[in-house]
Amino acid sequence: MQRSPSFFYILGQTARQIGLVVVVGMTLATVFTVWTPGTFSPATLITQLAGALNVQRVESVSTPAAVALPPTAVPARPLIGLVAGHKGNDSGAVCADGLTEAQVNYDIALRVQAGLEANGFQVDVLDEFDPRLDQYQALALVSIHNDSCDYINDLATGYKVAGALESRARDKSARLAACLTDRYAKATGLGFHANTVTRDMTQYHSFYEIADTTPAAIIETGFLNLDRKILTEEPYRVAQGLIDGIVCYARGEPVGASSP
Repeated sequence: MQRSPSFFYILGQTARQIGLVVVVGMTLATVFTVWTPGTFSPATLITQLAGALNVQRVESVSTPAAVALPPTAVPARPLIGLVAGHKGNDSGAVCADGLTEAQVNYDIALRVQAGLEANGFQVDVLDEFDPRLDQYQALALVSIHNDSCDYINDLATGYKVAGALESRARDKSARLAACLTDRYAKATGLGFHANTVTRDMTQYHSFYEIADTTPAAIIETGFLNLDRKILTEEPYRVAQGLIDGIVCYARGEPVGASSP
C-alpha cells in the first residue's frame, strides 16, 4: 500500500526550492546592477558576470611578440689607400701627344680600387698631397706612378718598387714591396728595373706623412715610352698586377717561385 509523503518531507522540499529561487534572484539582481545599455557587449557581459560571481576569467593565449635583436656586427673591411700619383698637384710626365702621367696613374688607381673592393676591401683613392695622408692609417698604402715619356734607351722598360723602410712598419713595408714585385711581374710580364729606383722613391714624401704604423710602398708601373702599349691599351693587366700584389700582402700569401 502506497504511503503519503510526511509533512516534514514536504516542508523540506519547499524550503530548498525557495532557497534556489532566492539565489537566482540575487544573481540576476547583481548582473542587472552592473549592466547598463551603454556598456553592453558580449565581452562586457561575460566580464561583468565573471566579476559578479567572483569567477576568474581566463584570457586567450596570444603569440608572444618577436623580440627585436640588435643587428649582427659586420667586421669592418680592411682599408687600403691608393695614391694616384700627381693627381691634384701636377701632370707628372707629359707625352708629345698630350697624354699625362697623372691621367694614366689615376686610370690605374680606379681599376685597382674596383678590383680590391670586389675582393672585400675598402679603398681610398688619394691625391698626391691629399690632406687625408696626414697620419693616415690603413692596412697598406700604395702610391701609383709611371716613368718618363721620353725615349731613353732600349733598356728603359719595366717597373720598379720601393717600400717605406724608415718607419716602425718597415718589415711590413718590405713584405708589401715583395708581394707587389712578385705579383706585378706575373700579371704583366714586365721586368723589374732595379737600377733606376731613385731617391724620390725610397724617400717618397708620403712615407713620412702617414702614420708610422701603416705599411707603404711606391710603384712605377712602367715607362710611358716603351711600355705605353700595356699601360694604355691593356691597363687591366697593370691593375691586376697591383690587385694581386696587395691581396698577396693582405692575406699573407707566399712570395717567390712557389707562389701561385
